[in-house]
Amino acid sequence: MAYDHEEQEQLASLKAWWNQYGNLVTWVLIAALAAYAGWTGWKAYERNQTSQAALLYEELEKAAAAKDLPKVQRAAADLGDRFGRTAYAQMGGLVAAKAAVDANDLKLAKAQLQQVADKGRDEEYRAVAKLRLAGILLDEKAYDDGLKLLGGSFPAQFAGAVADRKGDLLMAQNKTDEARAAYQQALEKTDQKNPGRQLIQLKLDALGGAKSVG
Repeated sequence: MAYDHEEQEQLASLKAWWNQYGNLVTWVLIAALAAYAGWTGWKAYERNQTSQAALLYEELEKAAAAKDLPKVQRAAADLGDRFGRTAYAQMGGLVAAKAAVDANDLKLAKAQLQQVADKGRDEEYRAVAKLRLAGILLDEKAYDDGLKLLGGSFPAQFAGAVADRKGDLLMAQNKTDEARAAYQQALEKTDQKNPGRQLIQLKLDALGGAKSVG
């Protein structure tokens, strides 16, 4: 009987606690379950988005290989509109820009690259877009615009490529000393195993190598 009495006291205490805090516990549990359901649902949505974007990007690449520029541009636009949060949208913009360059439509290429440079979610893709856009501006003799484009911050791994492109723009303006300094920096920032170092060295040698100090 003593055990039954003790058990009844515990049950009474539990009922009293539940009457006081039961609703709060229930709402916390519901909120936790809702958050988990939302998180799993979002992950499933992201996987679905990525899968659809990959298929569309594959179609874009096929169109680019077939030199079907209108189809390339439609696919790139669809990627940006429907799957802008995925990497495929940025990749599609770069492929579309290359297709436009191959078709000698530099205006369209610049628009595609500017889109990636301005709205790309990943700094690496933005960097690639800016470098390629600066190359087009070099061909168009828009040297100051190219240098301005390269004046911002870039991921560290792009330091050599940015300095090299700056050297090209400066050399085109006959700013020999500044171009030499840019190529020297490019050489210093480019990995020893990178085959691009040879071309940078040739440019530097053509300017007489590093400028002596004193």
